[in-house]
Amino acid sequence: MKMKYFFTSESVTEGHPDKLCDYISDSILDSYLEKDKNARVACETVAGKNTIFITGEITSTANIDIENVTRNAIKEIGYFGSNIDIDFKTCSIISNISKQSPDIALGVDNSLETKEGKKAKTEGAGDQGIMFGFACDETKELMPLPISLAHKLSKRLADVRKQKILDYIGADGKTQVTIEYEDDKPLRVDTIVVSIQHKSEITQKQIQNDIKRFVIDEIIPKKLLDENTKYFINPTGRFVIGGPLGDSGLTGRKIIVDTYGGYARHGGGAFSGKDPTKVDRSASYMARHIAKNIVANKLARKCEIQLSYAIGVAEPISIYINTYGTNTISEEEIVKKIKSKFDLTPRGIINYLDLQRPIYRETTNYGHFGKENLPWEKVIEL
Repeated sequence: MKMKYFFTSESVTEGHPDKLCDYISDSILDSYLEKDKNARVACETVAGKNTIFITGEITSTANIDIENVTRNAIKEIGYFGSNIDIDFKTCSIISNISKQSPDIALGVDNSLETKEGKKAKTEGAGDQGIMFGFACDETKELMPLPISLAHKLSKRLADVRKQKILDYIGADGKTQVTIEYEDDKPLRVDTIVVSIQHKSEITQKQIQNDIKRFVIDEIIPKKLLDENTKYFINPTGRFVIGGPLGDSGLTGRKIIVDTYGGYARHGGGAFSGKDPTKVDRSASYMARHIAKNIVANKLARKCEIQLSYAIGVAEPISIYINTYGTNTISEEEIVKKIKSKFDLTPRGIINYLDLQRPIYRETTNYGHFGKENLPWEKVIEL
């Protein structure tokens, strides 16, 4: 008997208030790394109405104009100022930045293994935590199909806005895709939801027709659509006020959008605004790299990996792997390959993926995984 089920993932556009905050935080991080590759950055942004509040801990030799970086980031997203969203020129920007706690720095600068004489000088993890990586063979980028399509729809919304194909839509929006599966294989698109900010004079009918024609039909493969596919385009009927004027934003509130759309587990730590000594970010990237290469090397068709760390300790506390019965060699053999191939200490990950450089603006929007130009997406031989 064939087993059918439905799975849904969502994405958001770069003008979503939470994503605006992520982009500001990553822009500040990149600005520090451009001048100081050893900068320690943990930057959080809050957006509400016409005010941006930036807080966190930064230790660096670089001197950065945080206000200027923030205004440029808002401008890049597309908030040029009006009565329906934030104004990059006149919004209030409040900065409340301190230095990294010396107690945390003690464990990051010198790991427990170094202090005990078991290792040459090496950094410890910047915090405790669990990080997950995942890959499957549903798409060419080895990502789950629901989140892959949702991200592509969100990216297309930004493209048609910036290219003025649809000059009446705004920067704030959301997408959602429901896939019908049969025996764990994607069968068809069951439901598509798109909500996009727009000028007040545009009719609901025009928005629905234009989004279907210029966004959905350009992205969703026709073979996945049928007469039963459902479309909900701006289902509330009106979406004029957007960005932080319509809803507050916060760095790190879209972690499921950032990863696998709920298809795989998430350890709970956010990515944006954190330098690579924070294993929340770097170890999640490394776990994705390993999982992707297990699938790319046909050791399994689906793979989830968990890495766990203790603050101030260099080596991971545990490595867990689940191939959901799709493995072609034993999971024990796969773990041995991982341990022999990769240095999973924070410094080992940073060096292997070359993470101490300003690449993080590229990661902020439309998912941190599945983008072929990022180092953790590189396919290697295992």
